[in-house]
Amino acid sequence: MKSIARVLLGAGLIFAGIGHLTFARKPFQAQVPDWVPLKKDDTVVYSGFVEILMGASLIFAPKKYRSQVGLLAAALFVAVFPGNISQYLNKRSAFGLNTDGKRFARLFFQPVLVYWALKSTSRGRKVLKAG
Repeated sequence: MKSIARVLLGAGLIFAGIGHLTFARKPFQAQVPDWVPLKKDDTVVYSGFVEILMGASLIFAPKKYRSQVGLLAAALFVAVFPGNISQYLNKRSAFGLNTDGKRFARLFFQPVLVYWALKSTSRGRKVLKAG
């Protein structure tokens, strides 16, 4: 079950990363906070590459590195969370998040992603306690 969860998360990150570079590039710009020092499009492109690499790492990293990859994936989800907050605070519609309620509800999904990354890559409870 953990392997399926890990592969699904990795595939989701690869899909999102491809979206950053192609079909969803403009909507992803809505999530980039104004305080990020790079151009919004550059931020979206760079983060797309990171998401593709992270997704591939979740799927293909050797078993002995899965816990570390899970920690990195969780850190990525924490790092991009300010973008979700910015989207909510600035009332930027993207990805069907076109109301304050929907944008607010989206904020509660990020901790789920962090947990998913940690749980699907850990050896029992070790990573969750060591983090």
